[in-house]
Amino acid sequence: MVAASTAHRARGAVPHTEVGVLDRAMEIIQAVEGGARTFTDVREATGLPRSTAHRLLRSMEAHGLLTFVGGHGYRLGTRLLNLSRTAVRELPLRDLAQPILDRLARTTGESAQLYVRDADRRLCIAAAQSDSELRAIVEVGAALPLTAGSAGKVFLAFGAPTLTSQLLAEATPITPRTPTGEQLDRQLAAARRFGWASSAGEREPGVGSVSAPIFEPLGALLAVVSLSGPEQRIGRISAKRYSPAVLEAAKEIEGALGA
Repeated sequence: MVAASTAHRARGAVPHTEVGVLDRAMEIIQAVEGGARTFTDVREATGLPRSTAHRLLRSMEAHGLLTFVGGHGYRLGTRLLNLSRTAVRELPLRDLAQPILDRLARTTGESAQLYVRDADRRLCIAAAQSDSELRAIVEVGAALPLTAGSAGKVFLAFGAPTLTSQLLAEATPITPRTPTGEQLDRQLAAARRFGWASSAGEREPGVGSVSAPIFEPLGALLAVVSLSGPEQRIGRISAKRYSPAVLEAAKEIEGALGA
C-alpha cells in the first residue's frame, strides 16, 4: 500500500540502538500508526523479512501493543492507550501547563483546569483557583462526565467519532439544563467550527465554563483547558468574551509541548 509506506517515511526513521528487537518492534508500531493495516503493508513499510514480521506481530498482539480487527486490519493496541493515559498524567504536561493555568486564572479572575480523557470520563490533572470568594472549584483528581460541561463537549467534538456516538446514545441528563440529542449535536458542531465550547448550569447548577482543545504535535486531541466560574459571570452570552483567553492558553500549552 503506497499511502502506508509514504506515511511511514514521513514520520522519520526509527532510531537504531543496540537492542535490535526493540527497534524492529518500534518500526512496526510506527508503520501501523502511519496507516499500515495488512501484513503486506507492514512488511513493505518496515522492510522486515516475512518470518520476522510474522513473529513480532504475533508477540505484539499478545502484549496488547497491537490488535487485529477483522475487515479493518492492524490497529494500535489498548496497552498503548493505557500507557498514553499514564504518560499524560505525568510531569511534562502538568508541569508545562501549570504556569499557563496560573496566568489564565490571574488575568481572567476565574478558575482554570486541565483535563485529560480517562475512558468515558474526564480527569482534572491540574488546576488554578480564582481568588474571588465566589468561585468554581474543581479539585485535581476529580473525574467528571464527558456528556456535560464545556470540557466534555470539547472531548466529544474533537475526539473519536465512535466514542462520541456511543456516549451520546447512553447519556442521561445530569441537570435539567444538560443538553441531549439534537441540541447537543448542534453544540458539538459549533465547537468544531469555532474551536471552543461553553456551558452554563449543565453539570452543576450555577456554574458556567469555557473550554478549548489542546492537540499533541501529531495532531490528535491530547487534553482540554477550561475556565470555570459562577454562571452570573460566565453565562451563555458572556462566555464568548472569555474564549480568546482560553484559546490562547491552549495554544501556549501546545507550544510548550512542541506542537
